[in-house]
Amino acid sequence: MNYCSRCGTPLVYRTPSGDNRPRFVCETCRTVHYENPKLVVGSIPEWQGRILLCRRSIDPRSGKWTLPAGFLENGETVSQGAAREALEEAGARLTDLVPFAMFNIPYVNQVHLMFRAKLEDPHVWAGPESLEVGFFEEEGIPWNELAFPVVKETLKLFFLDRDRGFRCFHLGDIPPISLDEF
Repeated sequence: MNYCSRCGTPLVYRTPSGDNRPRFVCETCRTVHYENPKLVVGSIPEWQGRILLCRRSIDPRSGKWTLPAGFLENGETVSQGAAREALEEAGARLTDLVPFAMFNIPYVNQVHLMFRAKLEDPHVWAGPESLEVGFFEEEGIPWNELAFPVVKETLKLFFLDRDRGFRCFHLGDIPPISLDEF
């Protein structure tokens, strides 16, 4: 961040009085520009025991498989955001959204909230951010072609819970790793 969005003055990076960490501060209008983590919302869409995945057509990780998810928009609830992302990325209409897991990913300043969800029907299609979409049983998940560690962890927990008959909420942290190693 270089300039104040309120008055256009160049910003300085310092700890404001009464705060405990450095922030971008405008010394002209005294606006403190807070940068906070982004909230990513997504779902594990299920149809007759199979999970809907999308192959990404955009960076990062273009060509890799993922669950439908994306940044929450202003003015929407977390469940509305998860449903919107599924519709945008896979033409999927969701029902019965239930919070499933929340993951802290501090090294990229994100928090991911994932929902279990059912599909209204199996008619799906690749949206502009997807090369293709497909339904996968657990043994058919392309584990080595998943886009992000959070997707892998979400799916592992989902299948573990399903096998055990659990329906609980998970909270976890995703440690930093090189995506080349993933």
